[in-house]
Order: sequence, then C-alpha cells, then structure tokens
Amino acid sequence: MVSSKSKRSLLEAHELYDITIVGGGIVGAATAYKLQLKYPHLQLLLIEKEHELAAHQTGNNSGVIHSGLYYKPGSAKAKNCIDGRKQLVKFAKEYGIKHDVCGKVVAAVEESELPFMDKIFQNGLANNTEGIEKINANQLKEIEPSVNSIGGIWVPCTGIIDFRGTTEKLAELVLAKQSKSKIVLGEKVVDCVHEAETIIIITSKNKYKTKHVIFCGGLQADRLAKKDNVKLKEKVVGFRGDYYNLTEQAKGKVKNLIYPIPNPAFPFLGVHFTRMVNGDIECGPNAVLTLKREGYKKTDFNIKDTLEALSYSGTWNLLFNHTKFALNEYRRAFSKKLFLKTLQRLIPSLTMEDIEPGRAGVRAMLLKEDGKMQDDFRIEYKERSIHVLNAPSPAATACLAIGDRICEMATERFVLDS
Repeated sequence: MVSSKSKRSLLEAHELYDITIVGGGIVGAATAYKLQLKYPHLQLLLIEKEHELAAHQTGNNSGVIHSGLYYKPGSAKAKNCIDGRKQLVKFAKEYGIKHDVCGKVVAAVEESELPFMDKIFQNGLANNTEGIEKINANQLKEIEPSVNSIGGIWVPCTGIIDFRGTTEKLAELVLAKQSKSKIVLGEKVVDCVHEAETIIIITSKNKYKTKHVIFCGGLQADRLAKKDNVKLKEKVVGFRGDYYNLTEQAKGKVKNLIYPIPNPAFPFLGVHFTRMVNGDIECGPNAVLTLKREGYKKTDFNIKDTLEALSYSGTWNLLFNHTKFALNEYRRAFSKKLFLKTLQRLIPSLTMEDIEPGRAGVRAMLLKEDGKMQDDFRIEYKERSIHVLNAPSPAATACLAIGDRICEMATERFVLDS
C-alpha cells in the first residue's frame, strides 16, 4: 500500500478512461475485446503487471481447447465452455491463430473407472458436446496405438491452440478498434481509491482515473478484491503443475491427446498427454500446493504467499481432507520414476529415457474455509467494479463467452451507452 502522502500526490490523474481492466491474461484481454466490439466509442485501459501479456496461467497451461465433457450440466463452466469453444475456434480461423481440432481419447484402464466414465459421458451428452461416443479398447487403440485400455470416450471436438497468440491478437484488435484505448505493461496495481464519481487506480509507476474497473487478476484475484474493499472469506491458493516432455524417439507414441478418467474427488483432470501446436508432446501435470503463487520451479518460495497460505484454515482443511493425495503429488513432483509410473498406466511402453523434464504452470483455485474448492466460475459486481474471483480451467477455452458475460454485466451495472 502507498503512504497517505504518496496517495495524495498520485490522485492527480488527468486522462479519464471509461473502463479499466486489471489483468492481461486471456480473460482480461477477451473482456476488453468484447467491450470494445460492442462499444467502439469507449476508451478502455488494460493494465498488466508483467512486461508481456499471458505471462501466468494463460501462457503456462496445456494449450487444450476443452470440449465441455466434464462439467455439471447447467453450470457456468458447462455453458461458457461450449459457447466459448465454438467462438474460440471461429476466432482462430478468422485471425490465423495456430490451432488444430484434433480430438482426444479419454481412456479407462480399470473396471472401477467405468461408472465415472459413464457419468462424464452423460455430462457430455447433456452439454451437447458434439460427436462424442463410447469406444471399446480396440477402437481406442486404432486412434492411439500405444494406449492400453478397457475402452473409453472419443471426443472429436477437443483441440489444441496457441493461447498466448490468441491473447496478443485480442489485445491488438482492441487497439485497432479504438485509438484512444491503451494497454499498459509492467505496472502492478497497488491501490484502488473510490472518489465520488470516478476511481483512481494507483500502480507501481502511475495513476489512472477511470469510471469503472473490471478485475481479471487470476492468481491475484483475492488480493485485488481486498484492495477494492470487497469482503471475501475465501482465499486463492496456487497449485503448481509440473510437466515432462516426450523425447524425439518417443513422440510417435502419442498421436494427439490422451486423458485418463479423472478422479471425481478432485477438480483436476489427471496426468495426460497433449500434442502441442509446436509439435512437442507434453505429459502432465500433477497438482502440488505451491508456496509461491507465481512460482514455476519446484523450490520456489515466497514468504508472503507461504504465510498467507499456512495461516488460512482452508489450506489445512484441504490438506487434512486429502492427505494421501497431497503426499503422493509431492512425492511425484520430485521423482521422475514415480511420474513415469503414472504415465505408464496409459502407455505401458514408456521408459525413463522417453521423458525429460519440461515446464510448469500454476493454477489459481478459490479455496473455502472448510477446505473445499469453488468449483464453478465466480464473477461478482460491487459498486462500480466487477471482479472475476474464480476462473479455473476451462476459462481459457471459455474466454470469449466469459467476455460476453462480463460485457452483459457491465452493460447492466455500469449503464453503458451504445
């Protein structure tokens, strides 16, 4: 927080923006794009604390265009994923974004997985996920010859995409639509001061005057809400996901995307295989509670993030409720042998020489005090602000639909003129 003296000097902001979007990930960029598309006369400002867009969750996820198979029918995730996926593919075709709607298999390897496989298949049908079908072991092997299974689900509308490139194109189109709109990089929002009719956004370098604010902060969503005096009981916790890459000699073992039947007790899809748009094959991720919200190395540590996480009852309740899962994930994070063993459930022929350490990503999850995770998207309005408080996967796939929802909320709450 800035001092009172500094705050007084910073309040001399001059140019007035209609709406400021805080956060330059794909949800923030899609929100700006949708607003500028509907209201081309509005002067928008997008502020990102890093020196590039899509630096965190957007640029470090698996790059998958999700189908909508897993999400509870009628939920915000389900509705926005289906709509968003269709919009995203259309956008990628129109603007030359690297992508491929290649399809995926969801493979069952044990009889005990079949009831939940049936459940997610029924979810897919209820969500109108196009073309899905149950397949037997031989049919699955025709699609992915290296996989040993007892059957699974074929999901033809799943794909892969360059989410960084998508984010950059969305931002480019905002500036092309309105020359007075602006994107600011390398400035961290440190305070938010409400005046009678405007809001002053104070960053690490400047101050900006705006009529309204939309916060799309991802891993920092709860902290930004606090700066805007939103009373939020939950806290954001970060889960690091480590990946391995298949080596050149092993790439042929994966044709497109291979997923396991997910464990219904956790909001993660399990370790899977993904062909990326650059031709690499990634294996992962695991899910490890991280001690640094934006830490991508296994040993990354931040004292503030650690104290916040370990002083929160929700963290301890989560660990207590899922002790075995948490310990297994930590062990696997530091053991290539254990990680390989998980991969071999789907592709038994993989060896230690077939995988090499890859990158990592961090997922933001809004955690309740009882240790349960906020599963669905959560977007709330307060006075002259909108806060995206929880937007886990499939938020990147759903970004354009989420942008529509926020645009509708802004139209209603901010009383925007056409």
